[in-house]
Amino acid sequence: QMQLEESGGGLVQAGGSLRLSCVASGPTFSLYNMAWFRQAPGKEREIVAHIDRSSARTFYADSVKDRFTISRDNAKKTVYLQMNSLKPEDTALYVCAAQGVYYSLRQDDFGDWGRGTRVTVSS
Repeated sequence: QMQLEESGGGLVQAGGSLRLSCVASGPTFSLYNMAWFRQAPGKEREIVAHIDRSSARTFYADSVKDRFTISRDNAKKTVYLQMNSLKPEDTALYVCAAQGVYYSLRQDDFGDWGRGTRVTVSS
């Protein structure tokens, strides 16, 4: 089990940027694929971005592609989400999650979840 703690959320105007961080506990961070999910009020949780153990493969939802960048630093046990050109529809609770064993984009294949950090984008 890995504990995850997000930070970096806040209030930003449309067109602005935020950088989210997710710090993992324990010595096995490098064994896990990592992802960011988000859930807006009244909507289901959706995957935003995914990164494999070595940063060789990344995935982005169509809604954030070319605006968001996921990265990780295994030495710091941290995964980041750089969010640029933010839009009001990006407003959501952003949650970090860890996936072991194999590469998957399915929510059920993520075993560890953080509590999330809130992002609000004003128009």
